[in-house]
Amino acid sequence: MVVGAPAALAAVQQLARAAGDAKAVAPAAAGKNAIAPLPFDPKKLNGISEKLIVSHHDKNYAGAVKNLNQVEEALAQITPDTPGFTVSGLEAAKLKFTNSMILHEMYFQNLGGDGHGVGSATEKALVQAYGSHARWEELFRALGNSLGGGSGWAILDWDFHARGARIYWAGDHTTALAFGAPLLVMDMYEHAYAMDYGASAKEYIDAFFKNVQWAEVERRLGRAQTADAVLRS
Repeated sequence: MVVGAPAALAAVQQLARAAGDAKAVAPAAAGKNAIAPLPFDPKKLNGISEKLIVSHHDKNYAGAVKNLNQVEEALAQITPDTPGFTVSGLEAAKLKFTNSMILHEMYFQNLGGDGHGVGSATEKALVQAYGSHARWEELFRALGNSLGGGSGWAILDWDFHARGARIYWAGDHTTALAFGAPLLVMDMYEHAYAMDYGASAKEYIDAFFKNVQWAEVERRLGRAQTADAVLRS
């Protein structure tokens, strides 16, 4: 759960005290990240309750955004005299909260569908990478189930190095493919399903697939492939 990362927030408070009359000026965007609304009607998900998805959005995701804003404001006050451990702690927190914000937003954006209508480009990419859509889904579900009872993300990325779609594990908000673009994101932290399914990650994964917005996945893939072509030109 991102809300409450005590070490990071303690570092923020420590730096605020130590900065005193520091004259460092914050970048225009520092601490100004906005909480994006849910892109669908939370009452209309299939198998994921309104109570759970609203809690997930308003507490876990919104908490990450608020914590990131605090960290960015603290980083803007760094001076040459700021202790190194404070700087490194804040930078680590910034990465964690930034990735949590981004992955949560992508997770919500790839929900709200009916689980059907996989785009032609997406289907082709999955077949090229895994031999069949069914095999890809089998492996993606297996990764999700492996994270049940713990924490992490199951992500289908466009891998710019491999030039193809690949499944990746993200055991923390700070572990991610170095040169990739997420196409489909599944939150496997317990806050994403325990309210509805207890410890049954498998039932949650079934519900997740019933709500995938494949049009969003197709859109992301198109952008990633366009970027890949530009990078190779």
